[in-house]
Amino acid sequence: MNKSLCFCNSGLSFSQCCQPYLQGTALPETPEQLMRSRYSAYATKHFKYVLDTYALVRRSTITLQDLSQGSDETQWLGLDVIKTHSDEAHEAHEAAEVEFIAYYRVCNIIYKMHERSTFCREENTWRYDKGLLFEDGGVYKPQRNALCLCGSGKKFKKCCL
Repeated sequence: MNKSLCFCNSGLSFSQCCQPYLQGTALPETPEQLMRSRYSAYATKHFKYVLDTYALVRRSTITLQDLSQGSDETQWLGLDVIKTHSDEAHEAHEAAEVEFIAYYRVCNIIYKMHERSTFCREENTWRYDKGLLFEDGGVYKPQRNALCLCGSGKKFKKCCL
């Protein structure tokens, strides 16, 4: 992966995308930005940011140790945002969902995590509430000549494989 590109596969540089959120110099304005920044936080092992972006009701049951468990063996490879949905019934858009697929490697095995995350607004800030995992997750088997998950544009077998 080109290290100047953001880990979340937005196509922007890390400094223009998720880095300001992780450094606390900006707040995500949308649930998708929050979800992408949380992915980048996992990829860069910035678990304090992950913890701080949980909904208050969830934050009390999670520790930094919980979040960092297994992180030394995990390499995050790529992110695909499938769709986003805001609660149009509320003028202020107090709830939203983001469906995504994240790819990661543990012990040279590549996995796919397909999730629909729910976000809520607390104190005028988007927070991660909970996620629903889809059944199609698990070991990832790329198709022949598939592009790499990291967004490099190269074939998977010539890049991150």
